[in-house]
Amino acid sequence: MKLFYHLGRYFTMIAVILKKPEKASIYRRQIIVEMDNLGLESLGIVVIISVFMGAVLTIQTAFNTDHPLLPMYAIGFATRQAIILEFSPTMVSLILAGKVGSRIASEIGTMRVTEQIDALEIMGINAAGYLILPKVVAAMIINPVLVVLSMFVGIMGGYVVSAATGVVPVSHYVYGILFEFSQFDIVYALIKTVVFAFIITSVSGYFGFFTRGGALEVGQSSTKAVVFSSIYIILFNLILTQILLV
Repeated sequence: MKLFYHLGRYFTMIAVILKKPEKASIYRRQIIVEMDNLGLESLGIVVIISVFMGAVLTIQTAFNTDHPLLPMYAIGFATRQAIILEFSPTMVSLILAGKVGSRIASEIGTMRVTEQIDALEIMGINAAGYLILPKVVAAMIINPVLVVLSMFVGIMGGYVVSAATGVVPVSHYVYGILFEFSQFDIVYALIKTVVFAFIITSVSGYFGFFTRGGALEVGQSSTKAVVFSSIYIILFNLILTQILLV
């Protein structure tokens, strides 16, 4: 029964945050601030992980496809497909669920236990909309940018390791990257990223907004936000793949 209780309360919260803002200019400014807080501050970790992800993926693919009948460019092709279709949109979103999700839940949870949210509601402000909606919109805008950057950096990581180690000739790697490229792969990845961004921010905002207690409960809400965001990302990854690719 708790599942239906939380689902009902979650969708009720979504309906509340989607109401027309009291003052749109304030929300626009807050969205820009959140794009910096939630997206640009995560740029470093996204780049570092993507570089090594592309490099390791290239090496592993090369060593696991060492067959005389298999063309060398297949390594570049497999690396590109894995990075674009799965690693960048899903892995980066899971990383952001941990970094961004915990931040959102702890920030809003702290405001709840210190009665700042109660003060906003007493003043007649839509507290859920003011605190959560800018984060949702900002993440849905900036996360696809981070994922596209992750794709580029990941593929370049494979290129660098190919040139440095000779695990695959650079010319073959580049040919594989360009071989039968489909623009829909990028569209598919960005659709997943936007959905994942909504999940991360809304689920984390939910757990933070309904925190009760003190500092211990804020920590618990932060942990729940990361765990449930990650679970829903994996679940919707399966659902979207089934819908868009099959």
